[in-house]
Amino acid sequence: MNIKSIFKSWRVWVLIIVILLSLVAIGPNFGAKGVKISAVEENSSASLSGVVAGETIVSINNQQIKDINDYQETISEAQTGDIVKIRTKDNSYSFLIEEKNNLTYTGITVDEVASSNIQTGLDLSGGVRVLLKPEEKLSQQQMEDVITITKKRLNIYGLSDIVVRKVGDLEGNDYILIEIASATKEEVVDLLEKQGKFEAKIANETVFVGGKDIKQVCRSAECSGVRTCDKIQDGWQCQFQFQVGVSPEAAKKHAKITEDLDVELVKGSRYLSEKLNLYLDNELVDSLYISANLKGSESTSFVIQGPGIGSTKDAALQNSLDNMKKLQTVLITGSLPVKLNIAKMDIVSPTLGREFLKSSLLAIIAAIGAVGIVVFVRYRKLKIALPIVLTGFAEVLIILGVAAAIRWNLDLAAIAAILAAVGTGVDDQIVITDEVSSKQRIYDWKERIKRAFFIIMAAYFTVVVAMIPLWAMGAGLLKGFAIITIIGVSIGVFVTRPAYAHIIKALLKE
Repeated sequence: MNIKSIFKSWRVWVLIIVILLSLVAIGPNFGAKGVKISAVEENSSASLSGVVAGETIVSINNQQIKDINDYQETISEAQTGDIVKIRTKDNSYSFLIEEKNNLTYTGITVDEVASSNIQTGLDLSGGVRVLLKPEEKLSQQQMEDVITITKKRLNIYGLSDIVVRKVGDLEGNDYILIEIASATKEEVVDLLEKQGKFEAKIANETVFVGGKDIKQVCRSAECSGVRTCDKIQDGWQCQFQFQVGVSPEAAKKHAKITEDLDVELVKGSRYLSEKLNLYLDNELVDSLYISANLKGSESTSFVIQGPGIGSTKDAALQNSLDNMKKLQTVLITGSLPVKLNIAKMDIVSPTLGREFLKSSLLAIIAAIGAVGIVVFVRYRKLKIALPIVLTGFAEVLIILGVAAAIRWNLDLAAIAAILAAVGTGVDDQIVITDEVSSKQRIYDWKERIKRAFFIIMAAYFTVVVAMIPLWAMGAGLLKGFAIITIIGVSIGVFVTRPAYAHIIKALLKE
């Protein structure tokens, strides 16, 4: 056995260099301090001050922020109207603490600072995964429009860490896969199932259409919010309103439709004889009186109103604010070209996701360790079992490095693919070991390894060919499994197997 001869092969040095590059790609960040800004609500004081998602907060009001607990504790001490000074790794900002639902509000959503560059999917980090199916076949342009509008709708609503992409199945059906962190099922269903077709009509004639004729939607406190809350028979009802600006063409339609309407006296006030009816997805949302002074007027500004109900005043207030926010979002983004139906929805809590991650890592370690024990029992030689175990860990490290480099989200399917790739690697290493340790004198060392690699390459191409359909047509988990499996077996065949073959030859050669 000649240890020094191991490092004389370029194959071993390729393995070492790839491992080092993988460590750089993973970028372990042990003991990371601060909190990451995952989302900033549009038009909030923080947003207007220039705060952007992706930065890491390290201090607030000169108090060091180490984790989320520090952040929440520091923010809880602030009062509405206070000026907060935050410092990130790159910039400093000052903004006003606001009030929302009787609570102090920063407009910032934070998360833990990542301990590495490895990105985890919803299975391991928590969130909602939705598979949407269009009601009818879409052209390429229509599909792109749906994806663009959906992304914009989710972003404007304030949801963070969003992935929206087109996927397909083996039958040729097109779907839209959406992954959202930190969202509830109710929020997602309400936003995504709405086609968002908004129309304002007077006497059954369309005055303006959301997205097309809406030029500006007010979301600031000056021209939007809940104006009244009244007790009703079964609880409370609050009324929201916000101002919208419409196009000159819509203003002309309004003037033409209203110029021949009569003026009526209602509760002591003068209104036109027809109301402004608001429809969302062909359902009547509200009917609004039109002031008499708007008769025949080319008005480019309207006030949209709507209700919110609840068993208590606070519940009605919150429901009213939620309804206003959703309607504003639909008006800003416009309608989808087609209605989308939810084909499948998966929900994972962040706590459960963290448990999945721990269990997955333990499963990988246990699997490689168990393989090492079985190999040792089979060959009774530590110099065979140890290289196989170390090679297995090297493969896992390199796969994680590649995933970090291409920014692929690791989920449970990816973990299963890593285990499958490592398992395939062990099979190949056993083939190499048996060929190298064979007592047959017919073949020399090169010929034995050549025979082993013929078997390995045949198995490799079989796996790749089997995975390509899943990669090309798979949706969600299937595609992730296929990609990580192909990456894993490719790393094994072209990086770790050649190095292992040289190492085992050096260790067993007498």
